[in-house]
Amino acid sequence: MAEQHIDAHTEVAGGGHEEGGNFPPFDSSTFGSQLLWLAITFGLLYYIMSKVALPRIANILEVRRDRIASDLGEAERLKRETDEAIASYEESLAEARLKAQGIAKTAREEAKLHIEAEFNKVEADVAEQISAANDKIMAVKEAAMSEVGAIATETTEAIVERILGSGVTEKEVADAVSASSAK
Repeated sequence: MAEQHIDAHTEVAGGGHEEGGNFPPFDSSTFGSQLLWLAITFGLLYYIMSKVALPRIANILEVRRDRIASDLGEAERLKRETDEAIASYEESLAEARLKAQGIAKTAREEAKLHIEAEFNKVEADVAEQISAANDKIMAVKEAAMSEVGAIATETTEAIVERILGSGVTEKEVADAVSASSAK
């Protein structure tokens, strides 16, 4: 019998079956022991899972839930702070724009006043130069008018001398020019 048992093992290990032998999990003579071991293994696995693995998983899930809630709270707080910072920035920007407009307006007004002052100064200088030029023109005109009589006398004397060929006295010519100027 020992030989048969060894041969059966050899044949089973080699992949062959005895004639009429069934595959062990499907052998109806071993169903009872297989069901017993299945129940024992399932019970043991259920006990280990319920006492060790499931509490750890539940703890991890709770820690993650708390962390997510904490992160959401932090995100909400940061969002509020960001919104407040943006509002503050926009308010500061609006104030800066108002200040810049005020500064620009003041600068324009100062520039306008400065330009008007310079314009008035230049206008006064031009008026003074025109007045000085008019004074010079009047002086030159008076000088010229004072010499007109002498020039007219000389010119008349030269013309009369040429026309008549004889000399006329300077006094006669001056009296004639004075008489014609008076009219």
